[in-house]
Amino acid sequence: MELTFGQYELVYNAFSLGIAAFLAATLFFWLGLSQVSDKYKMAVVVTGLVTFIAGYHYLRMFDSWGDAHTAVDGVVTSTGVAFNVAYRYVDWFLTVPLLLIELILVMSLTRSETFRKAMLLGGAAALMIALGYPGEISGGIDSTRMFWGALSMIPFLYIVYTLFIGLSESIARQHENVRGLLNSARWILVLSWSFYPIVYFAPFVMSLDGGQAQTVIEVGYTVADLVAKVVFGVLIFMIAVRKSQNENA
Repeated sequence: MELTFGQYELVYNAFSLGIAAFLAATLFFWLGLSQVSDKYKMAVVVTGLVTFIAGYHYLRMFDSWGDAHTAVDGVVTSTGVAFNVAYRYVDWFLTVPLLLIELILVMSLTRSETFRKAMLLGGAAALMIALGYPGEISGGIDSTRMFWGALSMIPFLYIVYTLFIGLSESIARQHENVRGLLNSARWILVLSWSFYPIVYFAPFVMSLDGGQAQTVIEVGYTVADLVAKVVFGVLIFMIAVRKSQNENA
């Protein structure tokens, strides 16, 4: 797979940005635990855990990208060592269910409702990632990628339905000064997750191959990860702080 120097640097810098953003977000969330009541601490701990796991895997992807290529005098050559795309999917398999769980935790539902929704949404998220992986490693931008990508959309649509229909009544019961934040969190999650299939299918739809396809995929996924984990995490933290203030008042 041939890469131009610009493509190589774009992916390299995207991974570097991801490492810095995720690890900085982890510190922000965990150091801010004192600002939330005990009831919401677990949601913030999980939020920081998501960005910590992402930061670790981005560090591994950064190293793997460097091992797979050498750039000398503006010329990029392959070392023969494959770039390990599994790091990204292991990250998603761990963090995507946790993103949904942190939203459930911060909503203060009953224990049984929290457990049920966390299991259903977390399981659907894990299935979505597992179904997308065979297409990602199929070795080409072809019908195999399209088939597995289409299958992974089934649990994704279930998640979207649950977020906007299944949780509507629960959000309506929340305090008025957190309802807007919860709705924003839902939209951020759904819109950022909608960007993943766009990136997944883009090389096929746009007839990209080689370095172009890999650059679009890696940079696109990184942008989606930053929104889905850092921006969404900040909203979860704000909800936890505001709900803590409401209860203390």
